[in-house]
Amino acid sequence: MRSLRGILAVSGHLAGRRAPANNAHLALFSRALQILAQQEPVRLQKLSAPDSGIVEMRLERPEARNAIGREMLQGLQSTIEKVKADATANVVLLASSVPKVFCAGADLKERRLMSPCEVREFVNSLRSTFLSFEALSIPTIAIVEGAAFGGGLELALSCDLRICGENATFSLPETGLAIIPGYVSKMALYFSGGTQRLPRIVGKSRAKELIFTGHRFDAVEAVTMGKVGLTPSFLRGVLLHFISTGVVNYCVPAGEAYKKALELAQEINQKGPLAIRMAKKAINQGMEVDLSAGLAVEEECYEQVLHTQDRLEGLAAFAEKRKPVYTGK
Repeated sequence: MRSLRGILAVSGHLAGRRAPANNAHLALFSRALQILAQQEPVRLQKLSAPDSGIVEMRLERPEARNAIGREMLQGLQSTIEKVKADATANVVLLASSVPKVFCAGADLKERRLMSPCEVREFVNSLRSTFLSFEALSIPTIAIVEGAAFGGGLELALSCDLRICGENATFSLPETGLAIIPGYVSKMALYFSGGTQRLPRIVGKSRAKELIFTGHRFDAVEAVTMGKVGLTPSFLRGVLLHFISTGVVNYCVPAGEAYKKALELAQEINQKGPLAIRMAKKAINQGMEVDLSAGLAVEEECYEQVLHTQDRLEGLAAFAEKRKPVYTGK
């Protein structure tokens, strides 16, 4: 929320500085109050007990269908930093407060006014923001009700899990605008662009079809769209077959995606928080290397949980047939 003192200073209504009572100043003061009443484009909320540890990030830019412009991007960056700094946060729910839309993608009206240099700077900043979100040490769950297009779908893909209502629709329409989805840094550990995340989830051939055509797909396709195949990087000594999930983990009746996501978050929130963080790190880093190197990452992460109070609490609770009380220590 914007500073009341700053807005009133503009209109001359601070104590001891009464502005002349004319129509111009009254109009300015009225506009200042309207600005003050506006919601921030991204809102962060911590749930209370018994769901302490679960935090919600909500996209709230209804006038632009949650399109990502400069202000929305700054809101995402600020919110991500707050989550990083919160040692009590265990799970993030990413949702929209705007009916029938998750995120419509980039703000093209704003983009039209940018120079090529400004576009490059904005997209680089967007990439680093998605990378920061993906690199959060705690699990993230996207809740998609309605449209998730372009950067909106990429934002959802940067989450660990995705839940959608049956009214959800998805698309990467960038080639129709003579650009490609996302922006990828070769120096990045994780991948921020649609051309990188989507193939890793649905397979190369299916991702090409979706990106080449910009085809919109619905919730049923999103949950069934997967792959069975071989991971080339794993062919160094081991032949590994695997099955991936679809674009989303679960498709539920329209309006019930939040409920399902909260149920998952509650399950995760009951587990050892340090173990969850190390499991996420082991999976993310291990998937980018061969099996031998991946096992080394797993060993390193296991070592981090071996000498914790939580591990001892888990063993004690099991022996005493009670629920463990984890402290993240």
